[in-house]
Amino acid sequence: MADTSSTEPVDILLVEDNPGDVRLTREAFAGAELDCELHVVGDGEAALDFLHRRGAHETAPRPDLVLLDLNLPRMSGLEVLEAIAEEPALRRLPVVVLTSSTAEEDVVESYEQCSNAYLTKPVDPDEFVEVVRRFEAFWLETATLPPQLTRP
Repeated sequence: MADTSSTEPVDILLVEDNPGDVRLTREAFAGAELDCELHVVGDGEAALDFLHRRGAHETAPRPDLVLLDLNLPRMSGLEVLEAIAEEPALRRLPVVVLTSSTAEEDVVESYEQCSNAYLTKPVDPDEFVEVVRRFEAFWLETATLPPQLTRP
């Protein structure tokens, strides 16, 4: 089980370009029982900059896990997954795909690129919030996350 006695917030990197989905995700985490810090970037290149602490993200915390959309500008979520899987300093970082794609090839490719789970975004906003809350319950209350990663 996750250690909920820690005073440190759980840092989550949300890689999402849709402002409505960002809002719904923030809403779902606002009611969290655990202390979570949600960091948001809007494209794949910014995600890698955040993870590598480059440019505008030089002082970014190392996230405890990543919520990743596949349909992103500049660099797709699958390309981000591939870059994470190839980077020894990032490879154990839990990555959960949260996307609107139901395409079987996206599911297969996500797991081949070492995603830890694949969640499809519901169209209904209330159902979307419920999916995020279930994600939170499993990943932050039940699962044990790896120790904080060090700077690459």
